[in-house]
Amino acid sequence: MRIFICVFLFAMTACVAQAQSPKYEVRAVWLTTIGGIDWPHAHQAGTQKRELISSLDRFKKAGINTVLVQTRVRASTIYPSEIEPFDLCLTGTHGHSPGYDPLQFIIDECHSRGMECHAWIVTIPVGKTNEARYKEFKRKNPSLAFSIGQDGFMNPENPKTGDYIARICAEVTRKYDIDGIHLDYIRYPETWPKPKKYVENGERRARITSIVRKIHNAVKSLKPWVKLSCSPIGKSGDLSRYRSGGWNAYNAVFQDAQGWLREGLMDQLYPMMYFRGNNFYPFAIDWQERSYGRTIVSGLGIYFLSTREGNWTLDDVSREMHFLRNNGIGHCYFRAKFLTDNTRGIYDFVCGFDEAPALIPPMTWAWNMPPTPPTLLDVKRGSTTDRLQWSGAKDLSNANYLLYNIYASTVPEVNIDDARNLIATRQQRSTLNIPHTNGQTLYYAVTAIDRYGNESEPIFTNQANQPVRPIMSMSPRDTRIPPFYYRWSKKQQKKYNKNPL
Repeated sequence: MRIFICVFLFAMTACVAQAQSPKYEVRAVWLTTIGGIDWPHAHQAGTQKRELISSLDRFKKAGINTVLVQTRVRASTIYPSEIEPFDLCLTGTHGHSPGYDPLQFIIDECHSRGMECHAWIVTIPVGKTNEARYKEFKRKNPSLAFSIGQDGFMNPENPKTGDYIARICAEVTRKYDIDGIHLDYIRYPETWPKPKKYVENGERRARITSIVRKIHNAVKSLKPWVKLSCSPIGKSGDLSRYRSGGWNAYNAVFQDAQGWLREGLMDQLYPMMYFRGNNFYPFAIDWQERSYGRTIVSGLGIYFLSTREGNWTLDDVSREMHFLRNNGIGHCYFRAKFLTDNTRGIYDFVCGFDEAPALIPPMTWAWNMPPTPPTLLDVKRGSTTDRLQWSGAKDLSNANYLLYNIYASTVPEVNIDDARNLIATRQQRSTLNIPHTNGQTLYYAVTAIDRYGNESEPIFTNQANQPVRPIMSMSPRDTRIPPFYYRWSKKQQKKYNKNPL
């Protein structure tokens, strides 16, 4: 009933008023590497790095907190794998090394900006039958290769297919500080011969679920905090009053994605909801109502904004984004190029819509004990910059690794529930320089988060907020000054300068 009420109310309004920017919300983008259609556009390592940095900077400005980078392309990868060759998108030649590790570079650059990086793994498709990557895959794995016309696939009906894909996901998880494994095309090809009997539908769903379960076990046995997600078909199935038109996850391609959430095999879903109107809104609510406490992130088909693709208007997408936010659903853009190209003004809109940062919802189903908060927080105040330093937080999970969120406000007792006060997220270091308006007094709060996203209680700056001497230009030796150096008298500073040890 709620689905129909929500859709009716939405249809009765010209637009939906934007809710206050939430503290927790997944804001993601698919970065496609096949053919270099999003990245890379050149075959030189230096150019690739500069281009990626530029894209990530624009993502950050647009409020993106999760980047899904296509890592396994078509039986080929963008990292040095012991299982499959380099993809030709990097050098123009199948199997050739680009001279650096693109995946490691992307992870480092995402983390330096406080963004998560998920390895997007294309599972079943392995390229066109006339391509070198398919021919090499078939030569090495003849029992796993299956072709339909000119399209090559891994055979979902061979139990070894799940083992093979699980090995790739385990390799990425083991070698890299990745935040998630994102499965694409984890389904039967739509061109696969139709089942002859109804019972075969259940058998096919069971085979795909078996592949998912093998991947889940391989990833979680190594790093249980790594998020497992997938991008199912945008409609799970028919609803009582809204039909899927025969194209849905459950019956058309045998993805029991909501069952994977229920069983705990998935932490997030990114349904590919590249639709408008009643093909979008009721199905979005259906995903959310059957999320089983996990995270739903709607895939938005912003490529339809292109006149060559669908000629959608900006209002088509913005209305959907308002609707998703008002119903607690995240959003993910397909593809990156149409976002950064500002097609139909989408980038400008997003920068305003997601102006305040957002944290990624914690995986409380996997671990729900937050870290202890920092016990020490020192602020050295300057005329235009404050330098924060903190310590003492402890991770209570088995990851033994902490990140930090920093909040600031012009009033004491900073409200950490207000996303507008978030000024830095997922910081790896325990120091931060914060610029401010000359003479402005800011109050700060720092929290620790573990790898599952659980956030500690905050530590606040002294409410008295006593001013200290401005920080002058710092020499290399000055980086080792004691925390309260600028609060000492000139006599104490002079004594320290003569004998700093």
